[in-house]
Amino acid sequence: MSTTPAGSAPAPEPAPRDGAPESPVSGAPADAVPEATAEPGADDAPVSAARRRRLVTWTFVLAALVLLVDQLTKWWAESALVWGADPRPLVGELLQLRLIYNDGAALSIATGMTWILTIVVCVVVVVIVRAIRRIGSTGWAVALGLLLGGALGNLGDRFFREPGFARGHVVDFIDYGVFVGNVADIAIVAAAVLIVVLSFRGIGLDGQLHTDGAERQAAESEAVEPAADEER
Repeated sequence: MSTTPAGSAPAPEPAPRDGAPESPVSGAPADAVPEATAEPGADDAPVSAARRRRLVTWTFVLAALVLLVDQLTKWWAESALVWGADPRPLVGELLQLRLIYNDGAALSIATGMTWILTIVVCVVVVVIVRAIRRIGSTGWAVALGLLLGGALGNLGDRFFREPGFARGHVVDFIDYGVFVGNVADIAIVAAAVLIVVLSFRGIGLDGQLHTDGAERQAAESEAVEPAADEER
């Protein structure tokens, strides 16, 4: 049996072949080490300033289009329909055209309180405009564009129609049987539905996907555990 002479260094271990796993003593190969963190998804990436500016621009463009269509259709209704006349059927009695002047809110709520409604809508418009400055989602851009355009459409009637400034009556002409509305009302309802969908999906105004706090904490723990196991 041979012995190693005193003072001589032990023979070095042979280097592993390409693609062969290293021994537990020398460590694991790089491809066997799990990633400690994952690449953030598209919903987690911050919105660039250029994209935010584009979204803000298109939000105001959509609002302007809604306002324009609303006012044009109201002008048509006043020229083609007669106030107090029998409704003009479109889809039987389910959908008709009937010109009325509404001094209240939807479903004739707050009738006779036009100036209060005008103040409330002005506050809503200011809140919407401030929210648009932080927008980072295409869905929210559409929702807020529809909402702003619809609010401005009816607010314009309040300011500039009879019987006077901030007391004007809103032109309604689309008779649904239960209530009579206009294009601005359609835009507002569509915006409300879209906002509910976006909120239900967890998409924030900034465009990022906001998950439940417990789910986020669990995801972070799963990302950290492999790194802790490697250190041990």
